[in-house]
Amino acid sequence: MQHVARKRFGQHFLSDGGIIDAIVDAIQPLPGQHMVEIGPGLAALTQPLVERLGALSVIELDRDLAQRLRGHPQLTVVESDVLRVDFAELARTQWPGSTDKLRVVGNLPYNISTPILFHLLDYVDVVQDQHFMLQKEVIDRMVAAPDTSDFSRLSVMLQWRYAMDDVLFVPPESFDPPPRVDSAVVRMVPLAAPPHINVKLFSELVQVAFSQRRKLIRHTLGRWLEEKNFAGHFDLQRRAQEIAVADYVALVQALG
Repeated sequence: MQHVARKRFGQHFLSDGGIIDAIVDAIQPLPGQHMVEIGPGLAALTQPLVERLGALSVIELDRDLAQRLRGHPQLTVVESDVLRVDFAELARTQWPGSTDKLRVVGNLPYNISTPILFHLLDYVDVVQDQHFMLQKEVIDRMVAAPDTSDFSRLSVMLQWRYAMDDVLFVPPESFDPPPRVDSAVVRMVPLAAPPHINVKLFSELVQVAFSQRRKLIRHTLGRWLEEKNFAGHFDLQRRAQEIAVADYVALVQALG
């Protein structure tokens, strides 16, 4: 029976064979690697991946799709909301005794792509790399440079921990049904030696800074720093998007 895409799950199924081949080539899966696919859907990407890997774990929320995927002998199906998945526990249970890190891939639902990216930040220590298809404008924000219109809270929160590249453009007609936006594929590689910071405090700091991005940060971050009894110097006569990631990191380190 044909599966109809469900709007509430943000389902758009990849159907362009050329694009699928290009994505798999970008991922470069190798036999035996520990890979997890988020949202395999109708297995358009799943099938060529598992052919190269030999086995693959998939996370699927849609009950009907999960049932269909369980018929594939090389797949381990986790039927769950990805935001509830503990990736460290998944690595321990799926590959007990192994020290190999996970490779995470997926065509992420546009409606919850940012929460998924933030969720995975909690498990970056067990991840080798991530390849995701996302809305193009989201990837533009992820990889944006400071002092550009796309530089945002998302840019800062991800760039302190990952090296990222926009590796492939994917037009709407590559999907069924076609989304109303352009898509792209991003490669995310955790930095080998990221700066040590209080992540919770960093997240709060960055959120406050970008809460009124058109205003100078003295109106937002300045007041927040006063509440934290910050005695150091930080140039507050700037807007949030004008500040480099390294400067945000240095500030949260100075806060302790």
